[in-house]
Amino acid sequence: MDNYLLAPVIDHTALKPETTSAQVETLCREAHRYGFASVCVMPLWVSLARRTLDALASSVVVCTTVGFPNGNHATRSKVTEAALAIAEGAREIDMVMAVGALKSGDDAHVLEDIRAVVVEASRRSALVKVIIETCLLTEEEKRRACAIVGESGADYIKTSTGFAGGGATVEDVMLLRRLSPPEVQVKASGGIRDRETALAMIAAGATRIGTSAGGAIVAVEGTRQTP
Repeated sequence: MDNYLLAPVIDHTALKPETTSAQVETLCREAHRYGFASVCVMPLWVSLARRTLDALASSVVVCTTVGFPNGNHATRSKVTEAALAIAEGAREIDMVMAVGALKSGDDAHVLEDIRAVVVEASRRSALVKVIIETCLLTEEEKRRACAIVGESGADYIKTSTGFAGGGATVEDVMLLRRLSPPEVQVKASGGIRDRETALAMIAAGATRIGTSAGGAIVAVEGTRQTP
């Protein structure tokens, strides 16, 4: 695992409310330099991120959030938010599950909520990652969330927003990988700030890493040669 190249599985992230346009541009340049999978930005910055990456002739895609950070938004709001973001250049949507509905036992609403976003995104050739916020869930709730995400048609199940007081753990990544269908990939996010932790998440079953420390994590891998 020491020789594993992490850059192609990293979503280089800037989701703090105080993030500036200059920081988004820097994020995009770093993502292109290292060959990251995506930049993950708030919806406000999707258009800027897409323009910046296009100017670099970069293959890095734009990822954005929907229903962020707590997920307790009306489904129609999430669908509209996803559609607008995709129209502005996003190709990956990280949506937050309706955590309160799951904890209330309303699994039918949780499924309908996710599926509505998946349908909209699929129609526009975008991927959907569903953030279940593991730090707020019991093990039984995590099991139900995995089943719902698997049924919804989403592409990924994701551990955390990083804004709820806890992030990814190796144990949760292993659980999500074990309980999710093979076609649903696992994204680990929240508190991943060094190479050792990122590699542990990959070993546990994650195929995508969300982090704001991408540059520090992959610096030892060198930079991608760009034209």
